[in-house]
This record gives sequence, C-alpha cells and structure tokens, in this order.
Amino acid sequence: MDQKEDSIQDSYLEFDDPAVPVKKNWRLFSILLIATMVTTYLAGGLLFSLSLLLILGAHEFGHYWASRRNSVASTLPYFIPAPPMFIAGTFGAFIQIKQRIPNRRVLMEIGAAGPIAGFVVAVPMLALGLYLSRVTPSVAMGGVNFGSSFILNLFSELILGVDPSSPFINIHLHPIAFAGWIGMLVTALNLMPVGQLDGGHIIYALFPDKHKLIGKLFFVALFPLGYFWPGWFFWAVMIVLMGFKTAPLKEESGDLETFHKVLGVVSMLIFMLTFIPIPFSQI
Repeated sequence: MDQKEDSIQDSYLEFDDPAVPVKKNWRLFSILLIATMVTTYLAGGLLFSLSLLLILGAHEFGHYWASRRNSVASTLPYFIPAPPMFIAGTFGAFIQIKQRIPNRRVLMEIGAAGPIAGFVVAVPMLALGLYLSRVTPSVAMGGVNFGSSFILNLFSELILGVDPSSPFINIHLHPIAFAGWIGMLVTALNLMPVGQLDGGHIIYALFPDKHKLIGKLFFVALFPLGYFWPGWFFWAVMIVLMGFKTAPLKEESGDLETFHKVLGVVSMLIFMLTFIPIPFSQI
C-alpha cells in the first residue's frame, strides 16, 4: 500500500465509527443553495435555474438517500455557486461520505443512485425544453456550438423533427432544454469510469480486478478527444490528481446480487446515452 492510499484510507477511518453521528449542516446547505439559485438565475433565468437545480439536486440526493438506506454516514448535498459568466452559474454539487463504505454492493448502490436519479429528472426536462425550443435556418455567424449526445440526437429528431448535427439549421435551446443539456453532460462526466468518480465506483463494484485497467484505458482515450475539445486535457489532469483508486471498502470480497448488476448495466447505458465527445466547439 503506498503513501497516497494510506492518506485516503485515513480520511475515511477518521469517521469510521458508526456510533458517531454526522451533523447535518442545514445552515450551510441553505446558504449554498440560495447562492447557487442566484448565480444560476443570473446565468440563464428563472426556468433555467430551477430546472438545473432540480437535476443536480436529484443526483446528489440520490447519493444521499442511498447512503442513508445503507447506514453510511454522509453530509447533506452541497451546491457550489460559480460566477454568472460561467456557462451555468454553478460548478455542480457534492456530498461527502464520512466513513468507509461496507462492501461492493453498497458502493454500487451509492455510486449508481446519483446518476440514475439525475438522469430520470433530466430526461423530461430535456424533452419539455426541446418542445419549447425554436429551429431556424443556419446563418453564418460566430458563436458556440453545443455538442450532441445520442439522447439529444434522438429527442431532437422525435420532438423537433431535425438532426441537430445538420449544418443547415440552428436549434435555439429553451432555458429548460439548456438545463437538460447541462444535466446530461454532468451525468456523463460523473459516469466516466475512473477513480473516485461515480463511474469509477460502479466499474470497481462490477469489475474489481479490472477497474484500474479500464480507468487507464479511458484516461488514454481523453488525449485524442482533447484534439477536438481541449477541456478533455483538463479532465486528464484532474484524473491524475485524483488517482485511479476508488473508495476503500471494509470488505473487499463478496459477489454482487442481480439487483446491483442491473444498476451497473443501467449506469453504463446512461453513460453511453449522455456522453458528448465534443461538448463545445466554435461555429
């Protein structure tokens, strides 16, 4: 065990006594939520703010309730406000797990609950938002093009009757659709099969002997993607800083039940549906 792994495990062991309650800091939760409501409102308006916070909130409360269900101590979800000039007015949200997770079954439940809950809320948001969006002929002008995922392509064709990758049309996303788009992007980023990300936890729960290899292969794949969107280089740096290890468990052995395997498969399908190879590009 190397020094880095020691420090990670120590941070979990410090809170490893289930008899020690974790204080729920509702005041901090409320302050951060209100601040994020303000910054997202300034970034995209009321409908955008409410829609995005519902998606992010569903994601993090999915983790929270899965932790509660399995008697794993965690903090409340905390939203992170960002300057309104940032594309969404928020850097997302997070919870902190305050003790070592018991086993791979619990790791799967906590890791998968967030992305699945966020996706379930983001789907109707995206559908409603696209229904309210406008389609116009393409005009030669500068700007930012938002990339398409499989689910965005599918919904655009079903709801708007257009191919979003067509160079001859522009889809003017309604604020609710834009929130749905960001929600799908956040879901895909969290489901990347690396380290401490949700996807890393899920892959470890499914393939404990191969998760490091899978994570490193995905890490290598970010570099050719970075040629098309430099943001992938940033994520490569973040992965190096996080490392390829997942959360330490109390029990490494034990097989997954069918329910947990289904959660893993559903999560991987959501990743494939929501992943955007080139999230942003210049028109």
